[in-house]
Amino acid sequence: MKHRLSDLYILALITVVIVLLMSVLNPRQFLTIANLESMAFQLPELGLLSMAMMITMLTGGINLSIIATANMTGIVAALILTSGHSQGPADVSVGTLLLAISAGLAVAIVIGLINGLLIALLGVSPILATLGMMTLVDGLGIVFTRGYVVSGFPEAIRFLGNGTVAGIPFGVFLLALAALLLAVLLNRTSFGFNIYMIGCNPTATYFSGVNNNTVIIRTYILSSVYAGFAALIMMSRFNSVSSAYGKSYLLITILCSVLGGISASGGFGRVSGLILALTVLQIVSSGLNLLQVSSFLTIAIWGCIIVIVMAINYLVFRFQERSMSIKRGLLSNLVG
Repeated sequence: MKHRLSDLYILALITVVIVLLMSVLNPRQFLTIANLESMAFQLPELGLLSMAMMITMLTGGINLSIIATANMTGIVAALILTSGHSQGPADVSVGTLLLAISAGLAVAIVIGLINGLLIALLGVSPILATLGMMTLVDGLGIVFTRGYVVSGFPEAIRFLGNGTVAGIPFGVFLLALAALLLAVLLNRTSFGFNIYMIGCNPTATYFSGVNNNTVIIRTYILSSVYAGFAALIMMSRFNSVSSAYGKSYLLITILCSVLGGISASGGFGRVSGLILALTVLQIVSSGLNLLQVSSFLTIAIWGCIIVIVMAINYLVFRFQERSMSIKRGLLSNLVG
């Protein structure tokens, strides 16, 4: 139920090739400490959001509300942190800080719970349920902030996305921890096994004694929690929150998942493949930026890559299916 290791090796080879290509095209800027640090600072939030997308895709679903969830988490936390501090960094107590983070994550859990209930109990299509939730949460975010940006956070928050430990962005350590926990959950727990099983064959999973509805609800809650933690990194890096932040991230998270070997129909995928794909995309994005390629053209390139990868996956699947059919035919002829 996991993605083939050979695919990871191919993706790793592609990463090496892209690094070499970008180094040749722009040797003076690409392999510099400043550029590498810039890429490292952007990885955590994209990584957490991509894992939030990956979890739902493994069940054969999708979560289009992860960006809206992250923004709403940040807005709720920011409103608590800046309460009584209209301008400038808020000097808040530890209790207020913990309250803000807890309230933001609680909102994320509620959003995930509603998504899960709509999909599992009411049978709403994941794409429609999460699209509706995305629109609802975006609207609420605008109402809460009145369309303005909320800014000015304490140093403890700003350190999450901007601080460094031994020269390495602190967010990278948080990303590594989140990836490790998700990998353990998917590969070493019954919950993770059930996620893969539902993605492969929900009917067989149900008749094996698994409560599919419970697994799906828990999956969407977990997805929202990861989006909520991504919000903490985003509000730290930008030192502000808004309901309009990160709209382009949604396409990138889907692209990371598909490129990282997550099957669009569910049941197959590895966290290692996702992280490797995220690294590839970050390298390409940084290289295109240094080559002064338009950001709009970059988004178009991401879209083209998704279409191409999906087409290749479909062709490979059809080829494998046809090969198996031929083998079964030959075997039946030999037996007959």
